Amino acid sequence: MTQLAQHTPRPRGAAVAGPSFDRSTAAQARLHRLVPGGAHTYARGADQYPEGMAPVLARGAGAHVWDVDGNEYVEYGMGLRSVTLGHGFRPVVDAVAGAIADGVSFSRPSTWELDAAEAFCAQVSGADMVKFAKNGSDVTTAAVRLARAATGRDLVAVCADQPFFSTDDWFIGTTPMDAGIPTAVADLTVSFPYGDLAAAEALLALHPGRVAALVLEAATAHASPPPGYLEGLRALCDREGVVLVFDEIITGMRWSAGGAQSVYGVVPDLSTWGKALGNGFAVSALAGRRELMELGGLATDERRVFLLSTTHGAETAGLAAWLAVHQEYAARDVPAVLATQGERLRAGVQEVVDAAGLTGRVTVSGHPACLVFGTLDPGGRPSQAYRTLFLAELLRRGVLAQSFVISAAHTDVDVDRTVEAVAGALPVYAAALDAGSTDGFVAGRPVAPALRDRAAPRRVRHEDEGSTPGGAS
Repeated sequence: MTQLAQHTPRPRGAAVAGPSFDRSTAAQARLHRLVPGGAHTYARGADQYPEGMAPVLARGAGAHVWDVDGNEYVEYGMGLRSVTLGHGFRPVVDAVAGAIADGVSFSRPSTWELDAAEAFCAQVSGADMVKFAKNGSDVTTAAVRLARAATGRDLVAVCADQPFFSTDDWFIGTTPMDAGIPTAVADLTVSFPYGDLAAAEALLALHPGRVAALVLEAATAHASPPPGYLEGLRALCDREGVVLVFDEIITGMRWSAGGAQSVYGVVPDLSTWGKALGNGFAVSALAGRRELMELGGLATDERRVFLLSTTHGAETAGLAAWLAVHQEYAARDVPAVLATQGERLRAGVQEVVDAAGLTGRVTVSGHPACLVFGTLDPGGRPSQAYRTLFLAELLRRGVLAQSFVISAAHTDVDVDRTVEAVAGALPVYAAALDAGSTDGFVAGRPVAPALRDRAAPRRVRHEDEGSTPGGAS
């Protein structure tokens, strides 16, 4: 927004001042009619935002976005963590424009595929070979298929403390949104807790000779590996003949250009990459040891694995974007910029939270390149209702933030503006805590977890179905 709104604590039931979301709300209603869930990613859904305050975006530049109502925001989350250099980053845009002017998709490999593969394998120490695709789910599923083929085993073990690995049945069958997935498929995925080497060893002992792969993020926003944990998993997998797969979809290009595996010095058998590879352009990668990757190639006498074979996996826009990102990372230490700005944001938010007497009620935590905020109720419990209030107050002050995931485009001014917005939101939050409820402080139903088994509590009612109290999300 061009001007930050000034706020004091509102009495319960008081009118809410702020920008108009009329055009966004109308556009969202049309989206719900045409697109299941009203968005093409569940994490982007209107049910993740306060009712009547879900901006539909028109454009972005750097760390800023504008919605169809003309409201401007400092944005965090950055394309679900896929944008590290900023929206519309000119070197990437120019590289893509130049590439697609000469064609996008061909009947034979292009030089873009060779250049991209050479650059990737030079950047990632654990990559003897690489195969590109369009999204993280496809490459992670390909890693699972490859592990099963290499080991002759059916079971896959995933880290239970990490929220998402793939949209495919082998993983979604383990989530609350498992409708349509046969039990026989879901039963082939087992789980282990993060950071507990003994538990992983016990799981393999429970299923002797049956687990094909251990799949996990080496680190997350909330958790770094305990000393010796990743090294222990590496040794365990070697001993038991299990394929070790690191999901670098988030950590790759945020923790380091070489991924979390380069930070912690443990090389997996396979790793999967996406998100920040293309600064928002669609490109992902499966990488790993030659003897495994070649099972999907032509230099093997073993049964061939249908590894990855997609029409658009090697289209030139995504590969040109990756190469431009690779060059930018070679020219400057982008992960260091993310860490510096993330720490500045963390310190600023913590300072105003402490000053407001809300320590432990509004939190900011995690890796500096991947910060998240927490919202707790009067009893100290995580609360969707108080999250909704906090999101709404940030939106009114020109900050669009499901998280505090930062980019290298966030300037000191952007960070300071965000801290100012948090400071302005806290008196309202405190008043709601004192009242024991968010009723009267934010309209409509609370936000809800993206992965849940029913549309309720944010079930949408179309006009011909009537309405539901609080409006349709």
